[in-house]
Amino acid sequence: MSKVRVRFAPSPTGPLHLGGVRTALYDYLFAKNQGGDFVLRIEDTDTARYVEGAEDYIMEALEWCGIVPDESPKQGGKYAPYRQSERRDIYDRHLADLLKTDYAYLAFDTTEELDEIRKEFEQNGEVFAYNYITRNRLKNSITLTDDEVQQLFADEVPYVVRFKMPVDRVLNMEDIIRGNFSVNTNTLDDKVLVKNDGMPTYHFANIVDDHEMEISHVIRGEEWLPSLGLHYLLYEAMGWEKPQFAHLSLILKPEGKGKLSKRDGDKFGFPVFPLNFKDPETGNISKGYREEGYLPEAFINMVALLGWSPANDREILTLEEMVQEFDLHKVHKAGARFSKEKAEWFNQQYLKSKSDAEVLELLKADENLDLSNSGDEKLLKVISLMKERATFPKDIYEDGKFFFEAPQKYDEKAVKKAWNESAKSLMTILAAQMANFSFSAETLKQEIHDFADSQNVGMGKVMMPLRLCLVGELKGPDVPDIMQILGKEECAARIQNAVNNIDLIS
Repeated sequence: MSKVRVRFAPSPTGPLHLGGVRTALYDYLFAKNQGGDFVLRIEDTDTARYVEGAEDYIMEALEWCGIVPDESPKQGGKYAPYRQSERRDIYDRHLADLLKTDYAYLAFDTTEELDEIRKEFEQNGEVFAYNYITRNRLKNSITLTDDEVQQLFADEVPYVVRFKMPVDRVLNMEDIIRGNFSVNTNTLDDKVLVKNDGMPTYHFANIVDDHEMEISHVIRGEEWLPSLGLHYLLYEAMGWEKPQFAHLSLILKPEGKGKLSKRDGDKFGFPVFPLNFKDPETGNISKGYREEGYLPEAFINMVALLGWSPANDREILTLEEMVQEFDLHKVHKAGARFSKEKAEWFNQQYLKSKSDAEVLELLKADENLDLSNSGDEKLLKVISLMKERATFPKDIYEDGKFFFEAPQKYDEKAVKKAWNESAKSLMTILAAQMANFSFSAETLKQEIHDFADSQNVGMGKVMMPLRLCLVGELKGPDVPDIMQILGKEECAARIQNAVNNIDLIS
């Protein structure tokens, strides 16, 4: 295999998890770094766990992330079809070849019969495995005569195809990330390759598809490491060249112990899926990064560094820069701990780097924000003032809502701290003198300073109640900046409203 070809092969059994996004991203980065192809293949042979809409969700999520496949069910390609459910004839053909070897056999044991045997083992304090020991006492084509097998066929007794694990062989295996290791085949069981409905399991379909699609490197999660011995032997059984393997470590919970799960997201208040996902059965919606206000480039940057370190420990990289730097040998063996705070930091950095006009478009695209009474000119001024302190685009509107709506109530703690008869009197005088102010942020500070001097009070005695009048609480950017955007008439009206109402509210 001269050309690098990798595949991301999710099952449409639910939304794409953060770990799945990382696998797809590393596949993409490696392929593009090596001038190769990135293939999306949908492994939908598990019909019992199939979830309606999951395949479309996977494709939309990858598109939002900017991880665009070269070949997929949507784009097509030379090795189509890219859904396993549409490749049955290919599996049947290769299964026929495998059954001619000594690496596979037919097993006619029913679920009930296997359950009984498991109980026997449990009663003796043992764990049952269908393997080189037990296969010789079970109902399969190893123990049955040809006539008995033919009779079972004639009676249409369901069967599965199992892999015949060699006895007492040491398999020496290689992993790009984890190095060399070995396993004895006596520790492995005879996995089912084809189910009794004729559909292949992951193990067989995966090997066939990777061979047929000329996949050169398999990058997948470490949960597949225990299956690597079987996969090595399947390639051997079929007489095919095997790809190189790289198994990615887990993305860990924020506290560092155990695999990150949806429950962790619910507990600590962060998404574990790229997009919102509505469960077709329950109607429950799982939060997504996109809908929470994360920028795709910030999200991908965050995901990339969950297990990989670029040169000089850089943290902010574009997708193109990641492609240039990515090296599978620099992917970490240890699990990567997820951090909600770090995810938000990435978003903040990318938001700050955007132009005010770009942020304006992001705000307009948010269907949850009512910007109908806000002109672009005013919004751009607010964005310029609020962008540096925002984590998400919506923060600019929500934290700066006072720019668009006069306070309807005043924060109780702020009133106790900043409002008294003296403050009320000062604000009344200030409102009257404001008609002579220039209302440029550069000069307003000096004009307010001069006013404070004229009243023989410090700046704090003026600024705190003034901020309370304008904002409704003691927060926000510099008061002169707020005043410039609100304008002279609105500032005077808000001060008068506070003078008339704060005492009643407090």
